[in-house]
Amino acid sequence: DYELCEEWGHFYPVPREDLINLHREHLLHLLEIGDMEKALQLLQRIEDPGICLAISEQSLDQHPNLAASHFLADYLTAHFHANLTTARRNEIQALYMGSKVLLTLPELSRVNYFHLSSRPLLMLEQLLMNMKVDWLAVAVQTLHQLLAGQEIGFTVEDIDNLLSKYAEKALNFPFALKEKRS
Repeated sequence: DYELCEEWGHFYPVPREDLINLHREHLLHLLEIGDMEKALQLLQRIEDPGICLAISEQSLDQHPNLAASHFLADYLTAHFHANLTTARRNEIQALYMGSKVLLTLPELSRVNYFHLSSRPLLMLEQLLMNMKVDWLAVAVQTLHQLLAGQEIGFTVEDIDNLLSKYAEKALNFPFALKEKRS
């Protein structure tokens, strides 16, 4: 049905908003069923870059599943880097990195951290508090690789400061030693 509507759009004038809505729904459908190749082909077929940007951003703002969010954040960063405001670019790159970190976690545990996908530092902190040290090690390594040469609102130093803060708290002993008297 989406493809038929798209063909009609080539023959008859369709208002810009309706065209954006049609393509957005089609894109979300393709991403929901996991057909990333057709989703990419759909985006490449759209001739107007402004419409393509609007479709991609609106789709991402719908908070689709993890793989779809990762795909859209990657696409927006790769194709529309210059068209985004600094704040929006940082937000999308943080979502990309957060989704990349989520993909390193065991599949059954991802749902517990999905709400933090746009806040990678908070996700690291949550992993620390949940004592998921092995997962945290992989997540930190992934973020270190992704942050090389990137500027997205936080740095490798911020990650190191977070880890140092929790390491310091782990070594605090909140009790005083008492002398034993007989």
